[in-house]
Amino acid sequence: MKLRVCCRDKYEAQKLVSLIYRDDDNDTFVTKILNVIENEVVVSLKDRSAHSILLKDSQNVKALVDFLQSIFEKKHKIVSTAIFQDEVEVIKE
Repeated sequence: MKLRVCCRDKYEAQKLVSLIYRDDDNDTFVTKILNVIENEVVVSLKDRSAHSILLKDSQNVKALVDFLQSIFEKKHKIVSTAIFQDEVEVIKE
């Protein structure tokens, strides 16, 4: 399954990729969604810190939250991510 979401800018896209997937250990660093406020997603990481990611709009937020839900439930696993300017592509198995 593949998802492509548009972030507010290139910096937010880079931040999203670095928070959701660690290529060196093939693991997801995000453990849950703490809050959604319009075009912002606040996530909790394995180290229990919280981080905000700004997406282009609420439709992109909904798509990302829906996509990540099965990751949190351990039904799927992220296998790769890619950045295309302000867009992020996430692939899960």
